[in-house]
Formats: sequence, C-alpha cells, structure tokens
Amino acid sequence: MIARLALVLLAVLIACALALVTSQHRARKNYVELQREQDLAKQLEIEWGQLRLEQGTWSTHARVEKIATGSLGMRVPPAARVQMVPPGVAGERP
Repeated sequence: MIARLALVLLAVLIACALALVTSQHRARKNYVELQREQDLAKQLEIEWGQLRLEQGTWSTHARVEKIATGSLGMRVPPAARVQMVPPGVAGERP
C-alpha cells in the first residue's frame, strides 16, 4: 500500500518536473522571439525615419524648380503675363 502510494507520488513528481521544464523552455523561446521582434521594430523605425528624410529631400522647392527648369524646360513667366485671380466661389463670375 505504501509502495503503491510512493509510486503514484513519484509519477506525479516526474510529471510536475517535466511540466516545469516544458514551461521554462516555452518561456525562453517566447523571450527570444520577443527580442527578435523588438529588433525588427527598431530596424523598421530607423528605415521609416530614413524614408521620411529622403522624401523631404526629394520634395524640396529648390529640387522641384531645378527639375522643372532643367528637364521639363519650364520657365517663370514675365510679370506682365501673371494674372491674379481673386478668391471666390467656384463658377462665380464677377
């Protein structure tokens, strides 16, 4: 009777030990995955900052004007040809 109880307790002890080892292993794997995802998030944040900086560089007024004059042959019209349009409702005639 006592031997039987000892065997049952031994089996429960082994099951608990295996569950503990499995749980610790999963926790370590999840921690490694978390670290990997955080590193990826940092890299993506850096890339996003670089892309925003690049976008700002590509859209500067001086660059747009340089491309407009050089590649597209656009020029600023003479002042006599510039006509100011007063603000108003669309389609409204003065």
